[in-house]
Amino acid sequence: MRLSGILFASAMSVASTTAFAEDHGEWTQILRAYVQVGEDGVNRFNYAGLLAHAEDRQALDRYITTQSSRDLFELNDTDDAFAAWANLYNALTIRLIINHYPLLSIRDVKPHPFAAGPWKMDAVTVQGRTLSLDDIEHDILRKDWSEPRVHYAVNCASYGCPNLQTSAWEGETLDEDLTRAAMDYVNHPRGVTVLSNGKLQISKIYKWFDEDFGGSQSGVIMHLKLYADDDLRAVLDNAPRLSKYTYDWSLNSASVDDK
Repeated sequence: MRLSGILFASAMSVASTTAFAEDHGEWTQILRAYVQVGEDGVNRFNYAGLLAHAEDRQALDRYITTQSSRDLFELNDTDDAFAAWANLYNALTIRLIINHYPLLSIRDVKPHPFAAGPWKMDAVTVQGRTLSLDDIEHDILRKDWSEPRVHYAVNCASYGCPNLQTSAWEGETLDEDLTRAAMDYVNHPRGVTVLSNGKLQISKIYKWFDEDFGGSQSGVIMHLKLYADDDLRAVLDNAPRLSKYTYDWSLNSASVDDK
């Protein structure tokens, strides 16, 4: 992954990326209006509120249309491209939930009864290519960037997922923002919990995508240590065993109707 401040390979790539550095302000406005930051460290989304405001739903549709009409595939592995794809993924996920609301979990949205959820459903067309959420996450973001922090960038509308941020990802601040998101999750019980026996209970994200975190339990521990606070790092330094993986698929909704 190209981090902010690193020179691109050629003047042409600099010019094309600078030209693309579009403002994600409309998406940020939606996030600031409907993401609620909880005292428990969990960001929840007010789906019912967005559903009740037609103008804001139109703004969401307009943002998705604008982003998907751009030449995203031409940006290659730039920070602006990562930010654009991650924002598009998150915006599509919000629209998916709104289109099927109310529901208790994103996994309730299925193209057929045997599907695990909506991730393989057609979601958007970019440069003539029809993409699902899985295509964006696995075939684009994870494939084109060797960046484990991608898992803190895309949001699956679930309580167990890393927080949906209160502003859009931007290429200019991408590195620091991803690091902050990783720290927030790793140091929250959804990410890592130290059990009474000294073993660790960690998010299933680190099991589902273990190849992105070193491919082993020791690799996962090394990743967690990069973002752990002092207290958690002291525990991790003692090479604790991973005892349990957990994940809560409940909708990350701010509405009392979904509790």
